[in-house]
Amino acid sequence: MAETVRPAVTEPAQPGSTRRERTGWYFYDWASAAFQTTVITVFLGPFLTTLTKLAAGCELGADSCAGYVYPLGIKVAAGSFFPYLVSLSVLLTVFVLPVVGAVADRTVHKKRLLGVATFVGAGATLGFAFVTGERYLLGGALFLIANICFGAAIVVYNSFLPQLGGPDERDGISSRGWAIGYLGGGLLLALNLVAVSMFSEEGNPQRTLDLARWSIVSAGVWWAAFTLLPLRWLRERPTAAALAGGGGNVLTDGFRQLGRTLRGIKAYPLTLFFLLAFLVFNDGIQTVIALASQYGSEELRLEQSTLIVTILLVQFVAFGGALALGALARRIGAWKTVLLSLVGWTGVIIAAFWLPAEAPLPFMILGGCIGLVLGGSQALSRSLFSQLIPAGKEGEYYGFYKISDKGTSWLGPLFFGLVFQLTASYRVGLISLLIFFVVGFALLAAVPMRRAIVAAGNTPPRVL
Repeated sequence: MAETVRPAVTEPAQPGSTRRERTGWYFYDWASAAFQTTVITVFLGPFLTTLTKLAAGCELGADSCAGYVYPLGIKVAAGSFFPYLVSLSVLLTVFVLPVVGAVADRTVHKKRLLGVATFVGAGATLGFAFVTGERYLLGGALFLIANICFGAAIVVYNSFLPQLGGPDERDGISSRGWAIGYLGGGLLLALNLVAVSMFSEEGNPQRTLDLARWSIVSAGVWWAAFTLLPLRWLRERPTAAALAGGGGNVLTDGFRQLGRTLRGIKAYPLTLFFLLAFLVFNDGIQTVIALASQYGSEELRLEQSTLIVTILLVQFVAFGGALALGALARRIGAWKTVLLSLVGWTGVIIAAFWLPAEAPLPFMILGGCIGLVLGGSQALSRSLFSQLIPAGKEGEYYGFYKISDKGTSWLGPLFFGLVFQLTASYRVGLISLLIFFVVGFALLAAVPMRRAIVAAGNTPPRVL
């Protein structure tokens, strides 16, 4: 079958990135990881679940309570509210993130777009200062705003990656960004751990709830403050489409361009196939990240301090894991390295199913295993996808990519929530996630990466 001949895309010549610019890019991971780690991974699930149980008539500190709430008249088990909320946020981002990506490709002020998304999201996170008592709906609304803005900001941030290095450099750049992010998220989490340890009172669950709330607020402060560095050090690198925009409305131009991309994306079936594989296995990864604390607190009955120490351990092990898998990718290729990491994730899920309740040490050991595979699987997936994007459409394609990245997956949390509602067992919900890793591995293994990169008009790296 004859290949389709596509017109060449002429992008403006980009000057090589400087160390200062790359450091600025790394620091956005440092800034935004606080939201991912402190809010999504550790505090928000148990915090909102507790508020939801209070609204359902449960007593604060009760070991078990099968209460229900009725947001918008819909009957929801209190333990399922947060997983459903994560799923809802993703359904909304399906419509928002590709548009944000298209606008990023059409604007000459991409840094400004990054700043707006960040500061609105950080402001919503700061709003948790007012989420008290039984205000679980206010907390849910603020989370939706913050999580959608978080996704939008990451789309813009990721779109800088292909412009910061060539095909053989991006795995390293992406891995260093993830590694720096784990340090930043880990440092804020360590500070919150100190606060929880110093100010919590035995037999006072209200104090624990208040400490969780202010820890969430601290992530908003961190996210906003450290974003000032990338906004100062990154350079604007407009695409040819942005330079030729002629001063039109960038939003309407973005919508029109998104429509053209959706109509033309079928010309890159291998890119779509990779994206499908990523959406499946990353759904599993993000569900584990988002619901790990809820699983630890509700099923394993672990203390909040144990959960924080474990996630802190994950952060610092993941720093080394991201760099180690990045080094492995230089030897055997990023594609093979990601496949190996998915084998590791499968082992983690099986081990987590058999964890004993009220046993902190096995939970912490498993957290260390997660750290080894977490950073590399995400960083290398990001750099692999950068090889499959047609020139000048980085923002749009990362908009599609981000729909299932960093806590915005929806099938996994929805599946987990439904299984829990049917079985009242978090363990059964967790083991059901194996399907995402097994199917994701099979799909990724079937992608002919070198041919896919060439088909997108790019030069493959030396090792895949």
